[in-house]
Amino acid sequence: MSTPPLLVIAHGSRDPRHAATVHALTRRVAAARPGLRVDTAFLDFNAPSVPQAVSRLAADGVREAVALPLLLTRAFHAKTDIPAVLRESTAGLPSLRLHTADVLGPSPLLTAALERRLSEAGLRPGDRSSTGVVLASAGSTDPEASAVIAAIAREWRHTGWCAVRPAFASASLPRTEDAVRELRATGARRVAVAPYVIAPGFLPDRIARGAREAGADLLAPVLGAAPEVVSLLLHRYDRALRPAARLLSA
Repeated sequence: MSTPPLLVIAHGSRDPRHAATVHALTRRVAAARPGLRVDTAFLDFNAPSVPQAVSRLAADGVREAVALPLLLTRAFHAKTDIPAVLRESTAGLPSLRLHTADVLGPSPLLTAALERRLSEAGLRPGDRSSTGVVLASAGSTDPEASAVIAAIAREWRHTGWCAVRPAFASASLPRTEDAVRELRATGARRVAVAPYVIAPGFLPDRIARGAREAGADLLAPVLGAAPEVVSLLLHRYDRALRPAARLLSA
């Protein structure tokens, strides 16, 4: 196989919308790069599991592949869970070499995808200077991940928004509803919530509830299979195959 396959590793969820959204994204990635095999695996709740997907690659005679964490920050899953499950999955497969791609964020492509989703929710270009945006992420106990979200909010603010505030559905504060109320109190004429999440599920639903309860004017859809996310996956795939990329071998 001349082109190493791409194995996209998502978190997984009991919510069927999560897997459906992940599969829609990976189908678009495959369509954007004809000849590239794109497989999907999940850390939990959904099938195939990572060990099942890795075993399938080896059984098909694949000698080299790229494992890409479908994650927006380098938190516990990226630092611990995925490296561990990949080591375990390849331990008995000496003929298969996996390159591990970087997580997706931060990236200007993700900011562009957020703006696309806000536009789809009804935000007009002329509304930008009077709109405060809540950048709502799932949240993490890892301070590095929280700091990255805060940094993205600060940088995004300088592109013409009235204000941008980070918010978190779990682990960290403020919550989405508190950030919406803060923006309203500080004079934002319009408040929009931009979920910084890939797919629907429990925590994205919490973000949506917070937006509704606090009276946000706009709630953008999740990032999902936005064209910018598709491009970013392929960029991470290509970069993982560069000679200097870190390798995970059995």
